[in-house]
Amino acid sequence: MKVLVIPDVHLKPWMFEQAAVLMRAKQADRAVCLMDIPDDWGKEYDIALYGQTYDAAIDFAKEFPETAWCYGNHDLSYLWHRLESGYSSMAAYTVQRKLLDLRDALPESNPIRYVQKIDNVLFSHAGVLDYFAESVVPKAKYHDVEAVVAAINELGPNEMWNDASPIWLRPQHSNMRLYKPRKLLQIVGHTPMDMITKEGNLISCDVFSTYRDGKPIGTEEFLLLDTETWECSGVK
Repeated sequence: MKVLVIPDVHLKPWMFEQAAVLMRAKQADRAVCLMDIPDDWGKEYDIALYGQTYDAAIDFAKEFPETAWCYGNHDLSYLWHRLESGYSSMAAYTVQRKLLDLRDALPESNPIRYVQKIDNVLFSHAGVLDYFAESVVPKAKYHDVEAVVAAINELGPNEMWNDASPIWLRPQHSNMRLYKPRKLLQIVGHTPMDMITKEGNLISCDVFSTYRDGKPIGTEEFLLLDTETWECSGVK
């Protein structure tokens, strides 16, 4: 299956518009969004932009209902009332309401999750550590990837709001082993990159983030991935 990956959004509604153009052109069979839809440098008071960005996400979800959505730390900070950098108290109500609207726009069989699995590819905002997988299932179920993913997706803020979780991990800066690296490919955002980068079984694709002055950090390309062959490329 060919998948188009929409990485960290951070108040760029045009990302969904560009992704929709690519989907309509049949560039991919399905999309995956790694979310972090709210928050960006100096935008804490631009409540209209928060609403506009979530509305763009909701429109995309309605047009492409098979899109898989992965919670980011910035999205969850508003649901769980956990303050972090970029959090806007002025936009909190808007984010909470729009996240519920996004949930309601999705088919019941396709809810927002921390981790999404397509073939032997795991999609999450930040990555799944081997250690983290071991901690959520009995030893006998460690090799059952479906069971591990299901267990992670049942967790709450007490387990997920830490640096080793799939919403906060920085695997690019760690020598810690990812879950089943010989069997699974992992696709992550969260850590800004200057280009889509593959290291081992990890592809990092947060290439739409910006510096404080608004200058792009990365190439602003969407990852296009074949989930069966693991062949990938960037597309604008």
